[in-house]
Amino acid sequence: MTDPALKSLAEAVQHNCNVSDARHGADYSLCVYLMKMREYYRWEKHLPYGACLERDQVGNWLAAREQLWEELEDQELRPLPIGGETFDPFDTGAINARLATQGLVYSAGLGSRAKPHFFLGDLECEQRSGDCAIYVSADEYARDLTAPPAMTLGQTIFLRRESLRRMLWEKLESWRWSRPDNALGRAFACYDFEGDLDDSLDEMTDHEIRAALLHEQGEFAVGERLGDDWNPMLLDLSQTPAEIMARAVRDHLADCLVTLPALAEADDPALLHFYVGNLTAMRKEVFPGLLAAYQAWWERGANRGGDTAIFAAIAERGRGHWESVAHGMLDLYHRHGAEAAAPIAGLVESRRM
Repeated sequence: MTDPALKSLAEAVQHNCNVSDARHGADYSLCVYLMKMREYYRWEKHLPYGACLERDQVGNWLAAREQLWEELEDQELRPLPIGGETFDPFDTGAINARLATQGLVYSAGLGSRAKPHFFLGDLECEQRSGDCAIYVSADEYARDLTAPPAMTLGQTIFLRRESLRRMLWEKLESWRWSRPDNALGRAFACYDFEGDLDDSLDEMTDHEIRAALLHEQGEFAVGERLGDDWNPMLLDLSQTPAEIMARAVRDHLADCLVTLPALAEADDPALLHFYVGNLTAMRKEVFPGLLAAYQAWWERGANRGGDTAIFAAIAERGRGHWESVAHGMLDLYHRHGAEAAAPIAGLVESRRM
């Protein structure tokens, strides 16, 4: 793809990213919003992770970006120009069929609160695993405020190396504020972040991109088990506590099917520490038994050959439990439709494991 053609495509994708952010920027708490904007500024300005950010410059950029969002909030998403044709921005399959020969990869999907996510990046590699196509991206030309490092769309898995590396940096920087003795800190301690930030980020990214793939393979397996009604249910639950619960239940089922058994077999403390340290608050709340298993493993001497079979065991118990909860949620959705949020939340609260 010529430079002008890539520039035109990247501008169209970034416009759609900005429209999505304009409509959903208020979804975050003030603290999370400011942290995300700070790192978004770093990405857009191509600044090194360790670079000191000038407060006035960031503040001026933030004010200008919020003004842009006000102007874009009611605008439509743009079709994407590729090779003299235009494509619907959600037609990911057709777009990637055209971009693959250009060394590019594109993704469009809905995340939490039904927020659209778009990105365009260099294609690092493409591979297949069973019925799944796997795209791994490198440097990104366009992205929105939230950049999910991994996403499954139908039979395609997208892994975003740059977004994963940046997410690890953000978590490291947040942890460094108070340096608590927790799972996240133990994961970072497995690398030489104090002596060599960039190489350590590369090493951790190489580790965690494999773990991200495991989770997405679990997501694919869950999709086959739960059928086509799950995503419509999520849309009807959007912006309710039940949506967050539904995502937590699905994530736990995916991990009990694939991720946890694989991590137990790998017996890699760095991966296990980060897996637990990266759990969302809701995932911890509904699956306290997983945290108890981690604590037992840690107390037995994780870094001295702790018995990882405890993770395989809880995954085996969790598979049936979370699949049963997920089907129970779908049953409630079939009965109550768009009014299912309250009974679904009640079900999950009663079925903690």
